[in-house]
Amino acid sequence: MSIVRPIFVASIGNPSPTYTNTLHSAGHTVLTLLRTWLLTPPFEKSRPYASGLLSTSPDYTLWQSPSLMNLSGKPVSTAWRTFLSSLSTQEDKSAARLVLVHDELELPIGKIKVREGKGASTKGHNGLKSVLGALPGMDFTRVGVGIGRCVSRESRDVAAYVMKKMTPDEVEIMADVAGQVSAVVREIRRGVR
Repeated sequence: MSIVRPIFVASIGNPSPTYTNTLHSAGHTVLTLLRTWLLTPPFEKSRPYASGLLSTSPDYTLWQSPSLMNLSGKPVSTAWRTFLSSLSTQEDKSAARLVLVHDELELPIGKIKVREGKGASTKGHNGLKSVLGALPGMDFTRVGVGIGRCVSRESRDVAAYVMKKMTPDEVEIMADVAGQVSAVVREIRRGVR
C-alpha cells in the first residue's frame, strides 16, 4: 500500500515587490515557478495563512512567507498550523509534511540540497534559525536552493551579494531548479522520501 501525504510547501525570503528575484529570495522565486510544475492555481493572499501568498490544489498547498527572511518563524508556524487544521482526518494530519524552500549560500547556483529531520544545521542562516525556533523539535524537509557565494567572507559583502537581483540567466536556472524541487516534492507526497 502506498502512502499519499498532504504536502505543504513553504518558501522563505524577503517580501515582494522590493525583493523579488533577489538571491536571498531564491526560495520564493522557485516556489513561484514550482506552481506550474505542480499544476496549482495562481497565488492569492490569505489572511488565515499569516497573510502569505497561497496556492492550493487537491494534491499540494504552496505558501510564500510575507515576512522578512530573518522573521520567518512565526508566519511559517501560523501557516503550518492553519494547514493542519484544514485537514479533515487525524490520519492526514499525522501524515502531513512541511517542505521548506530557502536559499543556500554554500551551494553553486542551480544545485539543490535536501535535508531531512530536525537536527540539520542552519549554517548561520537566520531565516532557518527563526523557523526552527518557532517549530522546536519538528521534523520537516528543507530544500536549499543554491545561490553561490561571493568571494569575500566579510558580512557586509555577503549581505550585498545575497540582496542583489538575479540576472535573466540566473532566473532561467531557477526554472530548472523548480523542476528538481517538483521531483522531490512528488517523492515526499508518495512516501518515497
